Amino acid sequence: MNVLHYRRPAASTVAGTLVLTGLSLGAATAAIALLRAIAHVTYPAPVYLLAVIVVGVRHGTVPAAITSVAAFLLYDFLFVQPVYTLTINSPDEWLNLLLLLAVSVFIGRMAAALAARAEEAADRAREAENMHAITGILAATRTVAEAAPAVVSRIRTVTSMDRVWFGLGATAADERVLADTASPEPLPLLGWQVVLQRTPDGEMRWVRAHVPGAPLRTPRVALHRVRVEVAGETLGSLWAARAKDSPGPGRAETRILSAAADQLGQAVIRDRLAREATAAEIARESEALKTSLLDSVSHDLRTPLATIRAAAGSMLDRQVSWSADEQRDAFEIIDAEAERMGRLVRNLLDLSRIESGVLKPDLEARLLPEIAATAIARVKPSDKTVTTTFEPDLPAVLVDEVYLSQVLTNLLENAVRYGGRAIEVSGRVAAGGEAVELVVADDGEGVPESALGRLFDKFYQVPRGARPSGRGMGIGLTVVAGLVHAMGGSVRAEKSHLGGLAIVVTLRCVAVPEETRAAAR
Repeated sequence: MNVLHYRRPAASTVAGTLVLTGLSLGAATAAIALLRAIAHVTYPAPVYLLAVIVVGVRHGTVPAAITSVAAFLLYDFLFVQPVYTLTINSPDEWLNLLLLLAVSVFIGRMAAALAARAEEAADRAREAENMHAITGILAATRTVAEAAPAVVSRIRTVTSMDRVWFGLGATAADERVLADTASPEPLPLLGWQVVLQRTPDGEMRWVRAHVPGAPLRTPRVALHRVRVEVAGETLGSLWAARAKDSPGPGRAETRILSAAADQLGQAVIRDRLAREATAAEIARESEALKTSLLDSVSHDLRTPLATIRAAAGSMLDRQVSWSADEQRDAFEIIDAEAERMGRLVRNLLDLSRIESGVLKPDLEARLLPEIAATAIARVKPSDKTVTTTFEPDLPAVLVDEVYLSQVLTNLLENAVRYGGRAIEVSGRVAAGGEAVELVVADDGEGVPESALGRLFDKFYQVPRGARPSGRGMGIGLTVVAGLVHAMGGSVRAEKSHLGGLAIVVTLRCVAVPEETRAAAR
């Protein structure tokens, strides 16, 4: 690879230096002439020190030294006897002129040094201000992709570049542009580029290099590239384009580009670590959920299976004589436990369908009282008192009958398991009259206020005292929420007027013919 050192041209041209030197010396000469003619000043030569200071502040030490020598010669030629010659007859004049030359060179050098320090301090302040702003942008955004557009825009402004963009990739050819100040214009062809080389001791220099395989034609713009690297790993590049005849980046601009590349690299690593941490957390939670699911399923299946086996084993024991009523009781136990297992499996299947997004409800206008009666008869809570309260002429609801029946069944089973002795199923017109609210309430101990918003989370169990309840799998209400949302409704939990928990299902209402309503009644 052909590598050429890239040097930034001097900001001050030779012509500009000569013009300022001439003007300064001319003004000082005129002032000295006036002082000698009008004020009769014996030795006004120190006026030339002002010219030396002006040139030193503006252009540095070397032009200031040249100005000092020129002032020495001018004063000797114009004002020292014999005038208009460079001859000096008086030893006093020799001493004065030599002192003038020495003082002029010293003052010029000091003025140049102070000007350089002031410029360096201003550059450092500018760098600190811009890096603080870039750091703030990266800290205020979640990902480097969100921050990159604002970062490259600020870099383009403070470095006076024509275009700045940031890409991610192991090589320049593989980079994916993350932000570009001139998007969607096509990127310049990568032929010749000026790469910033950085050493561990902090030294930086621009090196002009040709990209292997690229054409050798002269580029239209100067492409400046700063590699984004962290711990020796190349993550991408920060690119800046400027007209090929324009001056290259100065010291301050170079430091800003270098520091910005480092900040972007750290942001990329931060995003990577965040993604890895998120993936690890998801894996951990997934493993915990699977463990919880297996524990809950094994417990909830083992209980009815044990009951069924005990009842069936007793029935098969020929040494025991069973009356007709005892046989019926055993069969009813087996049937009830089998139905319990069926509901468990059905909930698991419904949860799987909800999470996969394959639920396709068959919506039709139905009346709540008839669906509620069917669900109550299915659950058959023998030790509970279930009452129904529906507003007269309650509008029909647009639902899938199977889904709504499953919703009511799960809510009733939840109230039977965790509620008190009284359960109330009610229906009312929601505020606005465009929906119907189906409410299942109980008089149990209820749930803490902090738990109301989490009742529909998968595998969530309400804390009972210092520990979770440990009863149930925690998917019944999750299935309720999924089925209701599939029908276009909503569900919420609140404190019941009976003192326990109330689940409110909001469903869309629709008008039905009066003869259908009468038949339902």
